[in-house]
Amino acid sequence: MQCHRSASRLGAFRRSSYLLQAMSHSVRVVSGRHMCLQYVRHSVLSKDPHRSDRSAFLMPKSDGSSYTFTSCRSQSGAVTDPIEQHRKRLSAWFSCLPTEERHFGPSFALDSIHVDPVIRERSSEEILGPQSEPTLQFQLQRPSCPQTMSVSQLFQPHPTEKPVRNVVLYGTVGTGKSTLIRKFVLDWCHGRKSEFQLIIPLSCEDLSQVKTPVSLTRLITKKYLHLRELLPTLQEFSGVLFILNSLEWMDLDFRMANTELCSDPNEPMPPAALLVNLIRGYLLPEANVLVTTRPSALSRIPGKYIGRYAEICGFSDTELQKMYFQLRLGHKDADPRETANLAEMLSRNLEHHSQLSAACFLPSYCWLTCATLHLLYYTKPDDSPMTLTGIYTTFLRLNFAGEVLDVTHPSKISLMFYVARTIGKLAYEGCNSRRTKFTLADITKCLHVQMNSEEELNLLTVFRSDAFRFFLTPCVQLGQEDHFVFTIPAMQEYLAALYVVLGENKTALQRFWKEFSEVISKAGEDVVAVVNVLSKFLPLRIFTLFNLLRVVPRLYGKVSGQSRENIAQTMTAEMFREEDSYNDDVIDQINSSILGVEGPLQPTEVDIYSRQEAFELFPIFMAGLLSRQNRAMLDQLGCPIMNMDALKITNALKKQLLRSSLLRLPPSELMDFLFFLYEFQNQGFTTGLVNSLKDLDLSTVRMTPLKCNVVAAVIGGTGKLLTDANLSSCHLDPDAIHTLAPVLRRCQNVNLHMNSLGPDSCTEIKNLLLHPDCAISSLRLCNNPLAPQGAQLIVEGLAGNRSLKHLSLLRTDLGDEGAEILADNLGKNKHLQELNLAYNGIHDHAALRLGEEAARHPTLSRVHLYFNELSDGGLRALQCLGDVRVIVSLTEGSDASRHWSLILRELKANAGGWDHARMSAHLTLLLRDLQSSRAVTKNWWRKVRILRVETEVKVMLSRIQGGTL
Repeated sequence: MQCHRSASRLGAFRRSSYLLQAMSHSVRVVSGRHMCLQYVRHSVLSKDPHRSDRSAFLMPKSDGSSYTFTSCRSQSGAVTDPIEQHRKRLSAWFSCLPTEERHFGPSFALDSIHVDPVIRERSSEEILGPQSEPTLQFQLQRPSCPQTMSVSQLFQPHPTEKPVRNVVLYGTVGTGKSTLIRKFVLDWCHGRKSEFQLIIPLSCEDLSQVKTPVSLTRLITKKYLHLRELLPTLQEFSGVLFILNSLEWMDLDFRMANTELCSDPNEPMPPAALLVNLIRGYLLPEANVLVTTRPSALSRIPGKYIGRYAEICGFSDTELQKMYFQLRLGHKDADPRETANLAEMLSRNLEHHSQLSAACFLPSYCWLTCATLHLLYYTKPDDSPMTLTGIYTTFLRLNFAGEVLDVTHPSKISLMFYVARTIGKLAYEGCNSRRTKFTLADITKCLHVQMNSEEELNLLTVFRSDAFRFFLTPCVQLGQEDHFVFTIPAMQEYLAALYVVLGENKTALQRFWKEFSEVISKAGEDVVAVVNVLSKFLPLRIFTLFNLLRVVPRLYGKVSGQSRENIAQTMTAEMFREEDSYNDDVIDQINSSILGVEGPLQPTEVDIYSRQEAFELFPIFMAGLLSRQNRAMLDQLGCPIMNMDALKITNALKKQLLRSSLLRLPPSELMDFLFFLYEFQNQGFTTGLVNSLKDLDLSTVRMTPLKCNVVAAVIGGTGKLLTDANLSSCHLDPDAIHTLAPVLRRCQNVNLHMNSLGPDSCTEIKNLLLHPDCAISSLRLCNNPLAPQGAQLIVEGLAGNRSLKHLSLLRTDLGDEGAEILADNLGKNKHLQELNLAYNGIHDHAALRLGEEAARHPTLSRVHLYFNELSDGGLRALQCLGDVRVIVSLTEGSDASRHWSLILRELKANAGGWDHARMSAHLTLLLRDLQSSRAVTKNWWRKVRILRVETEVKVMLSRIQGGTL
C-alpha cells in the first residue's frame, strides 16, 4: 500500500510541521494537525517593496538540493537582528490558520482561542519499564490526571535539582500536541518565554524525506536562512531549544555500532544520525530538546537520555471544554445573543450528558463540535458550499493526512486506510444491526481481520496505542460500563459509509476473486509477450489455455460492477427505510445530539446512546464521500476512490433513486432526501432527480438557515416548476424567505401558513411577487402577524404581479386600516380572482368599502370576510354586492350558504393557531343564525340542509371546548 506517499507529498509538511518547502512560485506552510494544519502559500521574494519579509525564506527540496537565497534586509537596507527576524517570521508562519478554518468565519488568533490541555508528568519506569501486555479494556479507558503541570514547567529542574535537558511530550491522536507546540513557539515569539534565547522547530516528517547526508548547520541554514550569521557561535548560546515534532516519522538507532558519534555541527550525516547525536548530547550539549511523539514511538529513545516524560491528557476537565467553546463560538462576527444561547445550551448538555463530555475530552472533537455548530447556525447564502461530509473529511485530514501507521513497517500503510478497514467494519456492522454499543468481543473480531503474520500484529499494537481512543470510548451509561461507543455518534456512520464506498464490505468470494484476478492479470502480462513470439511456430490451439488468462480479469470486472450496484442499493435502502419516517430530520438530530433537547427531557432522551438510532446519516455520508471535493481529500488520506468507480456507483444510484423519489415522502424524510442530494454536490445528478418531484411538502419542518440553503441549492438551481410548496409551521423569517425565493417563485401554490411572518417579511414577499419569473398562482399567508404595514407591501407586490390568482390573508391582523389599504390599491391588480380576509377584526365600514372595490374589480369573484366584527346589517349589505361573491356567514337569507363546507374547512385547518374562546364565540353566533334561518324557512329541503350544517358546527364547537381540535 503506497498511497501514503502521494498523500504525504500532497499534504506537504502537514500536522505540526514548522518547515517551509520551496516550490517554483510559492511556499506551502503546514503546521499542526488538530486545528492547526496550515496550507499557506507565500510568494517568493520579488521586486515588490510591499511584500512581507517572510517571502525571502525558502525551504530545501526533498532531495536535499539547495536554492539561491537572498539576504533579508529592512526597508532602510540595514540587516536586522537575526533572532528578531526569526521571531517575526515564526510568528507570521505559526499565526496563519488553515484554509479549512476560513469556512467557519473570520480567522481566529491562537492567543484568543487557545486553552491549554491537561499535562501530567510520567516516570520512565511507567513508560519504558517491563509490563504485561496491556488489555484493550485498559487502552480504552479515559486517562486520569491527578498530578498536572503547565507548559512553563516542562524544563524546570526535578525536586532533586537534577537539570532537565530533553523532554518528551507525548499523547494519542487528537489530544492537542501540535496545537500546544504551536502556542509554545508563538509565546516565545511574543517574548513570553524568556528562558530560551532561540527556538529552532524541526519537523521529523520533513526530515524523513531527506535522503542525502547534511550537517546540522547546513540544515538550519536551508530552513532558516536569516540565522546563518548565528550558526558559527551557536555552541556558545546557553538558551537554545530544538523542537523535534512528530518523532514517529523517524526510525532512530542509538546503538554505537550503527550510528556514528558526532560533535561537529558542520559534519554531514543522515538526518536520523543528527537527531540521535543531538538527543545524546554529543551535538550541541548545551542545547535543550523538546520531542513530540505518539505513544508507540516512545521506546525509540532510551530512557537515560530523557529528563522528563509529559503526557497530554486533553480536556479531561469539563470546565476546560466550556472555556474552549465560549472562546471559539464568541468570534467577532457572531450575534452575541445567539452565541450566548448556544454556549449556555452546550454547557447544560455537557453537564448532564456525560457521554458528550467524554467525547470532548479530545480537543480535536471540540473543534469538530464547533465546526458543526457553525454549519448549523452560521451558514449564509453567499458562503461557499460546506457540507457535513466535508467537515468530517476535513476533520480527519487535519488529524491524519499523510500519516502512516508505522514508518518502520515495510508496507507504509496509511493510518486512515487502516482505520477504514478495521474500525469501519465495526461501524458498518453496527449500522446494519442498529447498534451503537459494542462489546470487547465485537471490537476484537473486527481488529483481527487478516491477522496472519507478526507484522500485522505489530501494526495492530501500534494502532491500539496511538489512535484507538480517538474513535472509541467506554460507555458512561449506568450499567453499560463494559460496552464501548464511538466517541462521536456520527463518526460511526461516517466510517461505515467510508467502509462501504471504498468497497471493503466484500464477501469472502468477492475477496477471493479480487486476489485471484490480480494474480492472473500479472501472470497474463508476463505470458502475453512470450505467446506472441511462439505463436508463429506452434499451432494456435496450444495457446487457448493462455488466452483464458485474459478472460479472468474481465469476469472480475463484471463481479466488481455488481458490487457497485450493491453499494447503490445499500444507499437507496438506507435512505428510504420506513421505520425512519417518524424521526426528526437528520439536521435536527445532529443539533439535539450537540445541544440537547429544549424543555423537559423524556426518559428516552436522557442519553443519546440509549435512544433507538435511525442511522439516517449513513446513506447521506455515502453520497457525500462520492463528491469530487471529498474524494480529493480522501486521496490525501490514503483512501482513494477511483473516478470510474464513483461514476459507476453514481449511475447505478440514479436508477435506484428515480424509482424511489417518485414516492410521496413525509416532510422530515423529504428534507433528508434533499440533504442527501446536497451532500452529493453533483448538479447533473441532482437535476435528474429533482425533475421527478412534483411538489415540496416540508410542513412542520423547522427551517434553519442551513436547511433553507440546502433547499435553495438543490431545487433552486434547477429551475424546476413545482405544483405545490407547503412550508406551513416552518419557523420562517425574512432571511429564510430571501434564501428560498428561487424555489418559491417557481411554485404554483405556495403555503406559508403560521410562520410568525411580520411586516419585515413582507418586503421579501413583495420582491417575490414582482420577480419577472414569478409563477405563483395561489399564496396562503394565513395566521401571520402581517399588520397594516405588511398589507401595504403586499399590495405593492400585487400591483406588478400577473400570475397570482388566489391570495389568503386569513387572520393576519390587518384590521380596518389594512382593509382600507387593500381597498385603495385593489384596482391596480387585474388578475386576482379570490381574496380571503377572514378573522381580521374588520368592521362594517371598511368591509363595505372593500366589498364595493371588489365588485368593480374585473376578475375578482370571491371575497372571504367571515369571522370579522360585522353587524347583521353589514352582513346583509355585503351579501348584495352584485357579481362578486362575498362569503360572510354560513347562511344566505333563509338558506344555508353554498360555501358552508369551505368555511368549516378553513376553520378546521386554522383552529390550532386561533384563540379558542374567540372562535367558540363566533361559532355560537353562527349556530344561532343557522337555527333562526331553519325556523323561518318553510322549505323542508332547506331545513334538512341547514340541520346538517348545524350538526357540523355543534361537533366542531364541542371539540374546541373540549380541547381536541
